[in-house]
Amino acid sequence: MNAQPSIANVDFISRNFDQLATHLDRKYETAWCYMQPTARPCFSTQLLKDLIGWCRFMEQNADQLGLRYHVIASNISGVYNFGGDLELFGRHVAQGDREGLRQYGIACIDPLFANIRHFSQDVTTLSLVQGDALGGGFETALSSDILIAERQARMGFPEVLFNLFPGMGAYSLLARRLDAKRAEQIILSGKIYTAEELHAMGLVDILVDDGEGEAAVYDYIKRENRARNGFRGLRKVRDYMNPITYQELLDIVDIWVDTAMQLDRRDLRMMERLVTRQHQQVGAAA
Repeated sequence: MNAQPSIANVDFISRNFDQLATHLDRKYETAWCYMQPTARPCFSTQLLKDLIGWCRFMEQNADQLGLRYHVIASNISGVYNFGGDLELFGRHVAQGDREGLRQYGIACIDPLFANIRHFSQDVTTLSLVQGDALGGGFETALSSDILIAERQARMGFPEVLFNLFPGMGAYSLLARRLDAKRAEQIILSGKIYTAEELHAMGLVDILVDDGEGEAAVYDYIKRENRARNGFRGLRKVRDYMNPITYQELLDIVDIWVDTAMQLDRRDLRMMERLVTRQHQQVGAAA
């Protein structure tokens, strides 16, 4: 049996990632995970590898370390995450590499599902969105129990613009929070929504002014701690009444892959243009 890491070693272990910045707030029993991809702020294969490794760390150690909360955020100014690696998508489609695209999709749903199921621990998950969360970035934000957003944040699913749909949990997560009809409307619109619009819909749980996101996280933690038993019990009821299974996510990935393999050159050119605009946006922010 492998020995569990001691608390003294946690800070070293949590730095063992190239594209994540993580730390443990022992006072508030909270693990913080900041995405910081080195190139375009999307779900690159390296970022996904790091996220899967971090999720395993949480699954194995959250209880021992007394962690009750997990926050996923971003260290990239103005960007939470742009979602899937469109350049990688395009290469797989152009080369007819269905299995390569499928393996990428599976790597996307693995950390998402770990967050949905609270790392198999008694952990409340929170997403802190302080910039643009598109496609898979929006899916990640929706996968937490609580979504906190600053007013500058924008979120949406632009996949329909290049003749595809978000295939790593968008429909399941939106239908769970809203209903199937509105989930379809949001996905098929391709619209990028403001945090205020999403708060009015009920998708953003807590809306705060710019720069107040971290404080809002701690305010929520203090509020839940005052009635922790009731909060956790209600969460278990929600998970029981509206479950999202791994098989459901995997089956949808297969539909997504089949759909993606039918994209034509015009669709791929649109993906390339979106990538270019995202590079420009990051450059302007920097």
